[in-house]
Amino acid sequence: MKKTVCALAVLATLSVAPQALAHKKGDFLVRAGAASVMPNESSDNVLGSLGEFGIDSNIQLGLTFGYMVTDNISVELLAATPFSHKVSLNGIGDIAEVEHLPPTLMLQYYFMESTSKWRPYVGAGLNYTTFFNEEFNSTGKSAKLSDLSLDDSWGLAANVGIDYQLKDDWFLGVSVWYADIGTDVNFKADGAQQSVKTDIDPWIIMVSAGYSF
Repeated sequence: MKKTVCALAVLATLSVAPQALAHKKGDFLVRAGAASVMPNESSDNVLGSLGEFGIDSNIQLGLTFGYMVTDNISVELLAATPFSHKVSLNGIGDIAEVEHLPPTLMLQYYFMESTSKWRPYVGAGLNYTTFFNEEFNSTGKSAKLSDLSLDDSWGLAANVGIDYQLKDDWFLGVSVWYADIGTDVNFKADGAQQSVKTDIDPWIIMVSAGYSF
């Protein structure tokens, strides 16, 4: 009988004891991990006959900084080390290399309770992409291409993801982003100024470890 009473007392204590909270109101969330940018590119025909630009994928260190406005709503900023992409043309090959940074501000909604180990979420927001270190390589220069520059871009963005609480304030996460990135690619071909409208519209996959405080 005493053992039964003690067991019930322990269960009652556990039922009212506070549970560890994951992603609760007032928390700051920091993530770091591998972010892969995979362009879904398309462009106007280059010089009327060379087809569209091709842009390869690139992996860099991805960082996010978030704040839980409520137990379910957060504001988050995506940042990263500069992404570097090779630009190609059909029949010519790689002609240039371009770097960019795509900071993205998101409003996100987290499903489940703050006590749940699993926190799936969705988000929508605004992306700003700035391009720099645009340069034709020897192949591009031999085709008489020069003075490469890309206009910066503003566009909408969306993402989905899920976090898993490991222990204390540490968690793991996976997220998928989509960003509407469009730019004018400006250059000279044999001295004549050219501008080619190009959509990059990448998918971004990020696998990360995070900490909340």
